[in-house]
Amino acid sequence: MLKSILFTVVIAAAILSAAFVFDGSDNDAFSKNTVLIQGDQRRTCGTMENLEMQYEADPSYRLRMKELEKFAEKYSREHWNERDSRSVITIPCVVHVVWNTPQQNISDDQILSQIDILNKDFRRLNSDTVNTPPPFKPLGADCQIEFKMARRDPANNPSLGITRTQTSITEFGQNIAVKFTALGGHDAWDRDKYLNLWTCNLGSNLLGYATFPGGNASIDGVVICYNYFGSVGVVSPPYNKGRTATHEVEHWVWLYHIWGDDNGSCSGSDLVCDTPNQGAEFYGCPVYPSLDNCSPSVPGVMFMNYMDYTDDACMNIFTQGQLTRIN
Repeated sequence: MLKSILFTVVIAAAILSAAFVFDGSDNDAFSKNTVLIQGDQRRTCGTMENLEMQYEADPSYRLRMKELEKFAEKYSREHWNERDSRSVITIPCVVHVVWNTPQQNISDDQILSQIDILNKDFRRLNSDTVNTPPPFKPLGADCQIEFKMARRDPANNPSLGITRTQTSITEFGQNIAVKFTALGGHDAWDRDKYLNLWTCNLGSNLLGYATFPGGNASIDGVVICYNYFGSVGVVSPPYNKGRTATHEVEHWVWLYHIWGDDNGSCSGSDLVCDTPNQGAEFYGCPVYPSLDNCSPSVPGVMFMNYMDYTDDACMNIFTQGQLTRIN
């Protein structure tokens, strides 16, 4: 019911908006998510595959996730409109740089650029909020989370929040070896005190992946391919503005992909009340409004949401409903 009410308001705003015009003549709009791609480069996130691997390794985790989901649903229902009363949460971060070639041993500046992007995106201080279409702007949220580099390591020694490990492994893919010193990576710091971020060469056209809450503490955190981490240094377009980490950290605080990973059936959900129903992921830089089989009328899909698969330059919004789920 809440989702229905919110989208009545959004659709009305879309009709009144003069800044973005839809003339109804583009009958190909439903398939734009499959053609709006820069070359052959598509965003690839391995989080859902990683989740299935964790379920297989620990069947009890699936049950814990179901219990956690019950709590999140109840909390979201009872607190969805309380955003003004929340306090800003600051999360200490450690970045584990696991490198095989000198290029993969990314600079401190590249690392710090990523932390800066996370802070801007999560606080809705990113300059490209101006690109959020008017119908969706009222839904834009300051997630009230900030990130800082850890100043103490787990032994309470002074630290810059960066570890560096040379490895013989040339490509990690979904292999969790990157998270273990004995396997050629670096052990996680205490997940109850730090957000662990690993950078390495993932290969396999994989940009990154994350863990959801409640799983194995030794693998908790986010992994990003070294050339999609931050906005300076050895970054590769169109994923050179740090939004891969924004996307993956949002998985870490328990957001799902905006289309619900339902293979276009419209029956899945990201479990957020104010994001449009969406059939499948969108790539590249779509033009507003973009429609699909699940949202066939204006305002269409929220392809500019950080939890879609569009290019870094086209992502610019989290919603109030996503903020509630994060909390």
